[in-house]
Amino acid sequence: MLVVTTENIVGHRVLEVKGQVFGVVVRSRGLAGNIMAGLRSLFGGEITEYTQLLEETRRHAVDRMVKNAQRMGGNAVVMMRFDSSEIGQTMSEIVAYGTVVVIEKAA
Repeated sequence: MLVVTTENIVGHRVLEVKGQVFGVVVRSRGLAGNIMAGLRSLFGGEITEYTQLLEETRRHAVDRMVKNAQRMGGNAVVMMRFDSSEIGQTMSEIVAYGTVVVIEKAA
């Protein structure tokens, strides 16, 4: 499935708009990861435990969004965006969202 952040896809035309789609993932770092991240934060710099967690969570959110788009009968997602928030002090929510469309190659 083609997923783009743009409104249009060069060389394609939209035949049908199916509607909005999203993929939501909420993750928490384990106790050991939180302790390591806490220790790293004392010295400054990148906290790789959280960077890795958020990268994996974004990929999982996109995968979930694509599955939902396929269920809706689309073959592309346009205007894809991410949103994120914290739940409490130990959990992160990542949402991938966009518009499901049916496209075809332009003649």
